[in-house]
Amino acid sequence: MEIIFLGTGQAIPTKRRNHTAILLRHEDESILFDCGEGTQRQFRIARVNPCKLTRIFITHWHGDHVLGLPGLLQTLALNNYKKTLYVYGPIGTKRFFSIILRTFMFKQRINVVIKEMRKSIKEKNFLVEAFRLNHGCPCLGYSFKEKDKRKIDIKALRRLGIKPGPIIGMLQKGKSIRLGKRIIKAKDVTYIKKGRKVSIILDTALCNNCYTAARDANILICEATYSQELKDKAAEYKHLTARQAAQIAKKARAKKLVLTHISQRYEDKNKKILLEAKKIFKNSVLAHDFMKISV
Repeated sequence: MEIIFLGTGQAIPTKRRNHTAILLRHEDESILFDCGEGTQRQFRIARVNPCKLTRIFITHWHGDHVLGLPGLLQTLALNNYKKTLYVYGPIGTKRFFSIILRTFMFKQRINVVIKEMRKSIKEKNFLVEAFRLNHGCPCLGYSFKEKDKRKIDIKALRRLGIKPGPIIGMLQKGKSIRLGKRIIKAKDVTYIKKGRKVSIILDTALCNNCYTAARDANILICEATYSQELKDKAAEYKHLTARQAAQIAKKARAKKLVLTHISQRYEDKNKKILLEAKKIFKNSVLAHDFMKISV
């Protein structure tokens, strides 16, 4: 699993930070979380093919999180995108997306399926859960989680003299097998590998669902728009401070915190945001455009 930060800025982009866009790649899936203005160009700079996109999750419909959609859709169409693009978002997403299609004169269109998230979507190897946040408009946080997998304990197989073959597949499905006169139970030669979890919390005031979404995440990607000295401004505009992001990570027992959605006022004061978080949650890092993280 790989995460690429295509944009890490707040509402006003800077020389170093574009509007929010986070790409998560997992097996055959290429999933974009939010699509701020200029995201298609960020794909180009990162040398990532946007035609590999399979899904887009929108946290909310403020401009800095969605203004890149029309251009991206046009680029996909002009590059003969053949897949069905699934777009998910909060209540209102179908209406807003239809407005985009009516507003811009697309010469070509791709096949898009729009779904308004209530709780979760489940696929063969993963699920994505949605959590209602507090931002003054319909806004969602997301958790991407791999499904747990049953893995073969190679050493246990050797001890029991089990050789590679079709019976391995049976064991991996959790089924018992017969080996001569013995019954080998799956639990004796397999173990459960817990699926990795990536949680994304953008644009919200502190609320209970921040902790719920982030619980036990391998990676928590969280907005840190302001430093704690501007906590009143953060509360007014329903955003988080770096300190609050760190408190979420600590209480939720996340393994790593990645700070993003940074206000332009910290363009030359990035360390202020990072150090504030590290005082509470040591394993914190500050995202920058085109940063890559392997999970």
